[in-house]
Amino acid sequence: MNQSPPLPKNSSTVKKDFPSSSGHMFQDYFIGNVEDSYKKRDLMDARARRIFENTALACSMDAYPFQASLSTRSGPVVEMDGHKMLMLSSYDYLGLIGDPRVDEAAIAAVRKYGTGTGGARLLTGTLDLHHELEEMVARFKGTEAAITFTSGYAANLAVIGALFGPADRVIADALSHRSLMDACRLAGVPIQTFAHNDPTSLRHQLEKETGANRTLIISDGVFSMDGDIGCLPDLIALKNEFNCFLLMDESHASGVLGERGRGTDEHFGVPTAEVDIWTGSLAKAIPSSGGFAAVSQRLAIFLQHASAPFIFSGAMAAPVAAATCAALKILKDEPERVARLQVNALFLREGLQSLGYDTGLSETAVIPVMLHDDAKTALFARKLRDYGILVSPVLFPAVAQGSARLRLCVTAAHTEEHLQFALDVFEKMRSA
Repeated sequence: MNQSPPLPKNSSTVKKDFPSSSGHMFQDYFIGNVEDSYKKRDLMDARARRIFENTALACSMDAYPFQASLSTRSGPVVEMDGHKMLMLSSYDYLGLIGDPRVDEAAIAAVRKYGTGTGGARLLTGTLDLHHELEEMVARFKGTEAAITFTSGYAANLAVIGALFGPADRVIADALSHRSLMDACRLAGVPIQTFAHNDPTSLRHQLEKETGANRTLIISDGVFSMDGDIGCLPDLIALKNEFNCFLLMDESHASGVLGERGRGTDEHFGVPTAEVDIWTGSLAKAIPSSGGFAAVSQRLAIFLQHASAPFIFSGAMAAPVAAATCAALKILKDEPERVARLQVNALFLREGLQSLGYDTGLSETAVIPVMLHDDAKTALFARKLRDYGILVSPVLFPAVAQGSARLRLCVTAAHTEEHLQFALDVFEKMRSA
């Protein structure tokens, strides 16, 4: 594993007053009085009011917490506004962003294939590289086949939109990812939810007679806002008992769970074939872009001819596919990255808990710090930035009212020094 970069020069727990991004983000739009209209016939109606009011307030306090512009690649230490910062909210779980093997694979693909494909996958956009990638994804997940898309979001839209409709029903974990819920709405399939990670609640929903032709159960492998693990064995048992289907989104589980990072099935030791559809992202532990559905060969053939993102959207660019292939090979050859990630997550989570912070349901590299109030959370993130730590606040409507949190993400590239520095700052913040 490559040596991780050190902490920013002269790092300490002394506040430095780093600037936020709000000073230039919106070209002074929020300076002075802004007269806006939110009438029901306006392009932006009353639903936009909260966004503009909260953004204006954050900018007035120099505390706008989003869209921080980095001037270097992501990693454990990044540069923003001319300052070195400890990054604690990157999805680069395996620490592979910037790995020269991944970069060189992408560069070689540009030289061979160019930067675009010139078509959608079904038509003229398929490269031999796409087939190589899909074979690697299928081997990684242990399925007969896989099909790839330009994002994990698109993968969920593709699968649900192609397979299910108004005559069916979906029963989703209440904390399922937004892309899964949007996919159901796009498909017009009725959605029921069950209490988060609660098999008894799921059983109650399954026992309701709705007249639906088919039922699909949906859950995340690792929940992106809470960092806990989906109750896969219970979901499989109920799926079999009620003769329905199961989709698991592995976006935050791939490369994170299991001895070799294969995901939720490896974590629980269950056969991959017990789940009908595995979807996931190639932009998190895998430092690239895109998404996948790992499925049976029969289902893959169907999706190639029935899923809208495969048919009507430009194909994944060659450097993206090549980078993904290189990263999957590294994951196969270097499972110690997964072990290091898991050790780091435990170190930071237990350290925060020992300081009295509420880390919610976290069991993985996603570690929420529950602060509950939106304003308090945004200001906390701003103060952390002043100490040289970059974290993402998660506020309503991304989470329910009253459940605002900082979302910390640990990577295999963090050193114990990085994480101890973060804990020292959190301790100082606690007593501030």
